[in-house]
Amino acid sequence: MPSFHDRKAVGDAHELRVAQELTARGWDVASWGQAVRTDAVGRALRGTDSLSRWTPDLIAARGERIALVDCKGGTTSRSTGWHSVERNAVMAHLQLTAWTRLPVIYVFDDLGVLTPMDILLRGRRGPHSPLGSGAAYYLIPVACSTPFDEVFGAERPTPAPLEPAG
Repeated sequence: MPSFHDRKAVGDAHELRVAQELTARGWDVASWGQAVRTDAVGRALRGTDSLSRWTPDLIAARGERIALVDCKGGTTSRSTGWHSVERNAVMAHLQLTAWTRLPVIYVFDDLGVLTPMDILLRGRRGPHSPLGSGAAYYLIPVACSTPFDEVFGAERPTPAPLEPAG
């Protein structure tokens, strides 16, 4: 995707979809990290090497389970069948997992799920991207993903409206 604004529009739409899918499975979802900072703060952070520039988009809880969810919209190549994640993001998310003792979970366009450790262990080092940030990526086959429902549960049926007594 050629511009930050194009990537952001795709990312925002994907983030909304992931939040809706989690909610449909009984998770309580809140924006977190990158999703709640202002554009000015985001621009300033992109000019640094701070690991806080990689905070996941959402935090979700169901019962006692909590997950930090990083929505990866527009990072899957349909022609090659590979997901891509910036190497710096993977390293930051491994450290975030260690620091918070909460899992970081990537959710891709096809609702495939991977963790930073999955990518580190099963992915391969990809090239620097000619688009976007120009950063180096890890590449991992789509087939390595875990299905969304396996990680977050099946969609819960919506209760039927109550009939008026009478």
